[in-house]
Amino acid sequence: DTAGPSRDWLSFVKSPKARNKIRQWFSKERRTEAIEEGRDELTRAMRKRNLPVNTLLTPEALVGVADDLNFPNADAVFAAIGDGQVSTQNVISHLVKDAGADEVDEEVEQEVLPLKPMERKASSSSTGVSVKGVGDVWIKLARCCMPVPGDNIIGFITRNQGVSVHRTDCQNMIDLKNKQPERVVEVEWTSTKGLFMVKIQVEALDRRNLLSDVTRVLSDHGVNIISGTIATGSDRVATSQFSFEMADPQHLNSLLAAVRKIDGVFDVYRITGAKESAEPRLRKMK
Repeated sequence: DTAGPSRDWLSFVKSPKARNKIRQWFSKERRTEAIEEGRDELTRAMRKRNLPVNTLLTPEALVGVADDLNFPNADAVFAAIGDGQVSTQNVISHLVKDAGADEVDEEVEQEVLPLKPMERKASSSSTGVSVKGVGDVWIKLARCCMPVPGDNIIGFITRNQGVSVHRTDCQNMIDLKNKQPERVVEVEWTSTKGLFMVKIQVEALDRRNLLSDVTRVLSDHGVNIISGTIATGSDRVATSQFSFEMADPQHLNSLLAAVRKIDGVFDVYRITGAKESAEPRLRKMK
């Protein structure tokens, strides 16, 4: 993952031009995620049906499907799938038809089946989350807000992909809930075991070895650092972001406290996809 602006920036950036650029970044970021989600959903759905992905999912075929569905290009098709505007069945049907098949396989034609309630309590998934009243459902933790045990969470039924779990204050989830409330489901944490992705932002006075000091503290707390970036402004304020995996999110507050003790650091907090001003910084949490 590449680092980008935090929504918190909108609360202190005064320049209209800068605020507009930050909003544009978030809009572009959401579209990029939708394209990736859509591509993954389509590929997974095709493999589930034992369809030849490399044969059917060619650039030429995607251009044809985009034209059939009145989209400007293949990325727009993927984004529409990721946003739930177009079903993978619809796209697959066009791909098979354009490939010259005599008829679309019955499994390809069938409609999306709703999640089936189970009589027994749903078992915990590898993500540590289950859908209330439903079992055997594929579940993933949304990358936009990266929920961890202890967060209030909610689920969203994705096309052919099961349920995507978001923080309840995630801006993307709020938008999805407003547009398609019928696809929202209740979910709950069933386990705190596993690896969970966390992103934090560190703000400090720039100095030599600042980045190495922060990474050392993170490593000492047993987290697996995925990425880290740092940028320094004209006021010598260094803003860095780190994405990492941690096995026990309950230790996040102690980790942040340790980072805050580093010489020059004046703020550190977790980044989520929360609505503006909805997410308090962890330094203020009791």
